[in-house]
Amino acid sequence: MHFMQEVYAMTETDKRKLKFLYHQSGIDTRHSVIPDYNKGINEWKFYPHSENLEPFPSLELRMIWYNKYAPALSVDAIRECIDGYIPAKEITHLITVSCTGMSAPGLDLQVMELMDLPKNIYRSSVNFMGCYAAIHAMKIADAICRSDAAAKVVIVCTELCTLHFQKEPTMDNIASSLLFADGAAAIFITADSFKRQGLHIDSFYAEVLTKGKKDMAWELSGTGFLMTLSSYVPDLVEEDFEGLVARALDHGGKTKESVTNWCIHPGGKRIVDAIAKTLHLPQAALQASYGIMREYGNMSSPTILFVLKQMMQQHKNGSSAEFFGAAFGPGLSMETFVLSA
Repeated sequence: MHFMQEVYAMTETDKRKLKFLYHQSGIDTRHSVIPDYNKGINEWKFYPHSENLEPFPSLELRMIWYNKYAPALSVDAIRECIDGYIPAKEITHLITVSCTGMSAPGLDLQVMELMDLPKNIYRSSVNFMGCYAAIHAMKIADAICRSDAAAKVVIVCTELCTLHFQKEPTMDNIASSLLFADGAAAIFITADSFKRQGLHIDSFYAEVLTKGKKDMAWELSGTGFLMTLSSYVPDLVEEDFEGLVARALDHGGKTKESVTNWCIHPGGKRIVDAIAKTLHLPQAALQASYGIMREYGNMSSPTILFVLKQMMQQHKNGSSAEFFGAAFGPGLSMETFVLSA
């Protein structure tokens, strides 16, 4: 917040308004690979030591930092995920997910080299799909496992959102800068023949609300990636989400009454509030979403996996449960899953 107040050269009135927005965000802490955001100007490592940030970091510099930090962060997430399940050399398929950095050779090859994975490993990348991309990658992994009983698929979602800070104090830039954060999460998916504790994938369902395609967007520019995040997104979600849930559950042969765990991507506090309202859920039903948002902010694609991990840790082994998950991204795209225990 203090970084934004200074860089945007805000008046005292505008500083108070920004502070109010921060307090209303539902976020207490976020993480970044850039140390500058909580240090004095003389200690900055990424931005030039000038109050106007000139010369402003180029897209090339941002990708240098992405390639420096994203691979190691991804490897850490994968190792934590598969620990106690399989050694890294047994991974047969690797799916990398990111919308905050791209290069060729890319993150998939960087992870493969750092972990000394088999040279013939199946690799795929899900790029630039935004906050719902983890679910899209899960759909790919599920299809792989249904066609190959020996498949051991690892998905890693790694986003360095804070690399793309923009210095013009537009509403889109302010909203992005107080909401998004950096993070990584991995998920291990296998065929049912792999007899280990875990959740079962029942179904997936997705829809695109084309009327909201201009309200959430993510585009490249010479000074990083630019986010459009309209204040109308929560209204759009509230208007259509109940119907989406009904169609998704019907597609999977489930009912709303059977859902015991609501795994909702915390795209923002107003979005989670809107979902609680439209589904007539008490806020306690979405406590995992609120909690992850409070501790980490919106990390884009990894965030839904952070929520799912917390729910899995709280779930009592051996008891039955139905998990309904949903995430939203540019388009306006809405992806869902149903998992069971």
